[in-house]
Amino acid sequence: MNETDIRKYAMLMKELGLTGLEITEDGSRVRLERPNRSASQTEPVISDNPEQKAAPDYVSVRSNLVGVFYASPAENAPPYVAVGDRVRKGQTLCIVEAMKLMNEITAEEDGVISQICAASGQVVEYGTELFRIVR
Repeated sequence: MNETDIRKYAMLMKELGLTGLEITEDGSRVRLERPNRSASQTEPVISDNPEQKAAPDYVSVRSNLVGVFYASPAENAPPYVAVGDRVRKGQTLCIVEAMKLMNEITAEEDGVISQICAASGQVVEYGTELFRIVR
């Protein structure tokens, strides 16, 4: 399958409003996915209010790639972290699988996990918030 065919399928997905498409052709398989943006989702509003510009009291850990979020190293294993766990900078928080490669996502700062924003097995995209860590 060549780039032109892939682009054609991507345009078809957009036209039909599909969030995923898998094509098997001549022994090769391609899976295309895009985020599901419902009509109720809106972009953040930028305000000149100085109170809203204050830095949040947490660090947002975001996915640096598109893939599948896994909270634990194996299906029956305990998760890497849970809400309330104290973490150190560099500690593994989860795995994002992309193209059969397991990519560890690590803590960017020391702190306490205050929120886990993704579910195990969920497809995440670049920039998706995965965790919030209170400093």
